Amino acid sequence: MTSTYGDWLKQQRETAGLTQQQLADAAVMTRSHISHIEAGRRTPSKEDARRLDKVLNTGNVLSSFLPQDDSVVADRFEAARQLEQQASTIREFALSLVPGILQTERYMRAVLSTAVPPWSEEECDRIVVTRLERAKILADPVTPVVWALLDEAVLRRSVGGPDVMAEQITHIVRLVEDRRIRVHVLPSSMGAYTLQQSMLTLMWFEDQPPVAYSEAIYMAKVHDDPAMVERIRTAYDLALSDALPLKESLALLRATAKDYGHHD
Repeated sequence: MTSTYGDWLKQQRETAGLTQQQLADAAVMTRSHISHIEAGRRTPSKEDARRLDKVLNTGNVLSSFLPQDDSVVADRFEAARQLEQQASTIREFALSLVPGILQTERYMRAVLSTAVPPWSEEECDRIVVTRLERAKILADPVTPVVWALLDEAVLRRSVGGPDVMAEQITHIVRLVEDRRIRVHVLPSSMGAYTLQQSMLTLMWFEDQPPVAYSEAIYMAKVHDDPAMVERIRTAYDLALSDALPLKESLALLRATAKDYGHHD
């Protein structure tokens, strides 16, 4: 999201003589949410935009700034990037690929090489830089709290070859050993389980309701409806309850890295 929406919202709010708190109260939102939208750090949902239009008497002008179908974002990673920077707790689920914030550069490039149609080297470089920037949230030793729930297929799929996989899994192991993240693996032997999305992220915030973010091929969606977020959280918790404990998951990660030929 560019700052255009936020700038226009701020202008309309000030023209109406409202403070951020007054607008938030009238639109049934939080002041901090209004602040994030005006600063371009958060994209409002269509329902948010409709309420803001109604309070500010702007017809459907604010709503028209949003995509026609809010299940599709222009850059499908941008919504997640914005939310990650604000989250106090992040819970990831991955069915086939390592979650973005845990990926090494070589793993990223191996994933990007499969794009259809192919991306140019310049486009790949831009995406890699963006993902590495996203991963910097792990530089803080405390926040956000990050849990990753990985299907065992994530570890077994040899993305980029044995060397890349050894490096990637060892990177995750080190983050766990440093107590920066928790990782739980869903073993392939357990069969079917509740989560069906290929990638899913749940995020909690200090002063805003939780959201969920899901991805499918060429599609992405931010879920902010409380009932839907709760359903997704329940599915995540059920799958987590079937996963290996942290200690056993870490042992499996180490063994898999060794299988790929990594030696400390």
